[in-house]
Amino acid sequence: MILLTASQRAQLLANGRQADTDHIPIVKFFNPFGAGVWLATELDEDGDIMFGLADIGYPELGSWSFEELCSIRLPFGMGIERDLLFTGDVPVSVWADTARQTGSIRDAERLLYRSGRLSNGTRPDTEPPRS
Repeated sequence: MILLTASQRAQLLANGRQADTDHIPIVKFFNPFGAGVWLATELDEDGDIMFGLADIGYPELGSWSFEELCSIRLPFGMGIERDLLFTGDVPVSVWADTARQTGSIRDAERLLYRSGRLSNGTRPDTEPPRS
């Protein structure tokens, strides 16, 4: 699976050039076997360091290496995946606040979806439940 399309990369780079902006997440990555969800809003000019909301046990705003994310190997030869139906719809600050209240990005997505703040493009039931 292609983890980042050319248009997503271009938008993430453009967002990275706009400091102090509450961007809408462009892409969502997830571990199909368990914990791990990343909502990327920006990409540094180096093409590797992403910024956004990450949840590998607790949701936090911060940076991570896209290269390292791509190198994660999971059971059955799988890796981290991109949610093909993801639409960010709301700024990352809303995602962060909701994820902190609910305890995870996955639970925040369910709540935002049910409340109508996310469009029908997002289907939170496409991922396994949080254990």
